[in-house]
Amino acid sequence: MNKLIPVSFLFVLLYACNNNDKTASEPAIAENDLDAGRNFIRASLDGNMETARKFLLEDSVNLQYFNAYERSFPRQARDTLLKYKNASIRIHDNKRINDSTTILIYSNSFKNDPDTLKIVKTGNRWLVDLKYLFEHAEDTLHKLQHKTDSLK
Repeated sequence: MNKLIPVSFLFVLLYACNNNDKTASEPAIAENDLDAGRNFIRASLDGNMETARKFLLEDSVNLQYFNAYERSFPRQARDTLLKYKNASIRIHDNKRINDSTTILIYSNSFKNDPDTLKIVKTGNRWLVDLKYLFEHAEDTLHKLQHKTDSLK
């Protein structure tokens, strides 16, 4: 009987430690466009590129942009990385272009520099298209100031 208890405990311990988490390999699914954008931004600020990649529209151009960001992010000073991780996300504007495309203007509390993301619905998943961040014609800062200027 005395040997049975340690063996049972060992079995329970090994079973509890068995990390058979299927969700780690499954794609992350956002409930809506804003959720996808927020999850992508939060993971990026936290330096969790594996999670951020799950919300990325994977095409050759987006992967090129994302891979460059992924390589450069950890090279920043440790205090800068901590400030990004502690930063909050500020959503300034979101514009639903159609039922499968949203433009999101946001900043973070550390840099407070407005950026723009395009979020697209592909199949049943909302994903971030980074190309818009680098290739869109409108200046997000101009658009942001116009929207929030209470004197006009």
